Amino acid sequence: MLCAHTIRRLKPGKFEEFAETFTPGGDQAPEGWVAFHMLRGLADENEVITFGFFDGTLEELESNQGRHGYEEIRDSVAPLVDEVLHNGIYEIVRSRTVA
Repeated sequence: MLCAHTIRRLKPGKFEEFAETFTPGGDQAPEGWVAFHMLRGLADENEVITFGFFDGTLEELESNQGRHGYEEIRDSVAPLVDEVLHNGIYEIVRSRTVA
């Protein structure tokens, strides 16, 4: 399982537009994607973290992003972003759910 993760600092007042544009749409996630989350900072409301979990290999994730227009979506929100603070893909090596 992989986690794709990005931290962005948005331009002031652009959160709602960013959230609407960047949030995956449709009733069903693209194959392989099992979850998507968007977090907004309490100390800095312009800091936004997006991350999703992908059940597959790095090559499958990259192929999936290409087929589903991730680059175009990322480009469409670029004018709303002041700075990308971090972007990466991680392998989940331990996971625990607390009931």
